[in-house]
Amino acid sequence: MKKILFFAICLLTLAGTASAQGYYGPRRVRRPPPRSEYDDFYKVRAGITGGLNVSNTINAYNSNYTTAAIAGFNAGFFLDLPLVYPMSFQPEILYSEKGYAESTPAGNFTQHANYVDVPLLLKFKLSPTFNFLIGPQVAIPVNTTNTYDNGFAVTSEQYYNTYGDKTVLDGVVGVSFDLSRDVELRFRYTVDLQQNQQTQQSGTGAPYNADYRNQVFQVGLGFKFE
Repeated sequence: MKKILFFAICLLTLAGTASAQGYYGPRRVRRPPPRSEYDDFYKVRAGITGGLNVSNTINAYNSNYTTAAIAGFNAGFFLDLPLVYPMSFQPEILYSEKGYAESTPAGNFTQHANYVDVPLLLKFKLSPTFNFLIGPQVAIPVNTTNTYDNGFAVTSEQYYNTYGDKTVLDGVVGVSFDLSRDVELRFRYTVDLQQNQQTQQSGTGAPYNADYRNQVFQVGLGFKFE
């Protein structure tokens, strides 16, 4: 009887010790599941962007008409509005400098034309870091500066307020690379789908070239905020 009692006490002691270790001992920490690309995709993001424009023209009427590219800038704001994975809607408002240079027998001509561009783009997330964008853009003219030199009758710089002139419909195609959750690298090509009817004037006031279409290659950075 004593042996049985002793054996029972030993079992109870062992059970109590095991229970105490289970209660007070280290517990396995539950770690949150790894982040998924879906977690970030369905967040509405706003951002700012800026970069370089390399612009030139496509002449609307004369295939022999040639011009040279000039450098400008673009800067503005954008929204990233998720629709259905992997597609989102990305509207933007950009201040964009366009234009071209031309060498003629009469002299050299350079145009810097400033626009407010409103791209309305569909964005497709093709991989965790690579995106494809396409859509229309409304280009609203703001002002133009024409520079004439080396042979024109009057070597000068002329400024025109073009706000209220014809708004032009553009097409946009581009890609972006997500360098991080908050920074992206952008590459785009933009081209006027309609003729720009702001026929330029020579130093004597007479038009010397045909209407044209702008084309712009853009590279820049975007910074996104939640």
